[in-house]
Amino acid sequence: MEGVGVNEIFWRDRPTLVTGATGLVGSWLVRRLLALRAEIVCLVRDWVPHSELVRARLIDQVKIVRGDVRDQAVLERTLGEYEVDTVFHLAAQSIVGIANRNPVSTLETNIGGTWALLEAARRSPTVKQIVIASSDKAYGDHDQLPYVETVPLQGRHPYDVSKSCADLIAQMYATTYALPVAVTRCGNFYGGGDLNWNRLVPGTIRAVLRGQRPIIRSDGNFIRDYFYVEDGAAAYLLLAEKLAHLPELRGQAFNFSNEIQITVLQLTQRILALMDSDLTPVIRNEATNEILHQYLSAEKARTQLGWQPLFTLDAGLQATIAWYRKFLTNE
Repeated sequence: MEGVGVNEIFWRDRPTLVTGATGLVGSWLVRRLLALRAEIVCLVRDWVPHSELVRARLIDQVKIVRGDVRDQAVLERTLGEYEVDTVFHLAAQSIVGIANRNPVSTLETNIGGTWALLEAARRSPTVKQIVIASSDKAYGDHDQLPYVETVPLQGRHPYDVSKSCADLIAQMYATTYALPVAVTRCGNFYGGGDLNWNRLVPGTIRAVLRGQRPIIRSDGNFIRDYFYVEDGAAAYLLLAEKLAHLPELRGQAFNFSNEIQITVLQLTQRILALMDSDLTPVIRNEATNEILHQYLSAEKARTQLGWQPLFTLDAGLQATIAWYRKFLTNE
């Protein structure tokens, strides 16, 4: 199940750069690229031994460049020396709470890292497709839902602003320099390999496996768009492949979503039910600087890319629970 429309011949031996490969989505994207026999180069800043990239020994099957995504010279050297054809830019500081506490480092990585990568790509003649990972947070807060791709990008808080800016910079490079870049906007990713325990899904599963009550940091009523990580990896591959054949996709953004509205409390209760647990969550109501209600329309991706999700919410949660059961048993 490599993803809707993904062509194995297209990816075989294709020199492909992945930034953010030790992250949640990056690790699963590398796994899929390996299955498709691509030639993979990963830009890695920090050694993260518990990341899926390292734990699953995926790192042994790829080329590693050590460096920071903000370092344009390193990026330019990497793209040139490895004759990179396709780029997936996933590197980011992705935790909202950290962004609120440390806005400068978040802005530098998420915005500066994006323009450094795109400028390096502009100066690298081998690069033919670039997929930039934005987020539903780039839209900021709107009354009209669901979000469609034409909704203005108006982040107001540090993380949201960083994604709004990076998204606009990607569109700028496509429009001004005809760079072959497209943007993905997805909801809250979840899946095996997310070791940020303050996030809802891994934190809830770990708490239940330890017999502890899961913690909800908000009031439980925030509505979010939850998207399974393997669906995200498959969507990125599909978009890159379509971008190779459809130049009119340059500069365009695509939402990817199961189009389900669910509250934080409802999702927690769903996980508890799937784990046959009678525990009840602790609701702390401590969250600040977060958008109350978000969900995406994926109609454009369905109609223009022929995309559809591979996993339902329950199927994704079951796969995620199974991953953490195995991981925490061997902890």
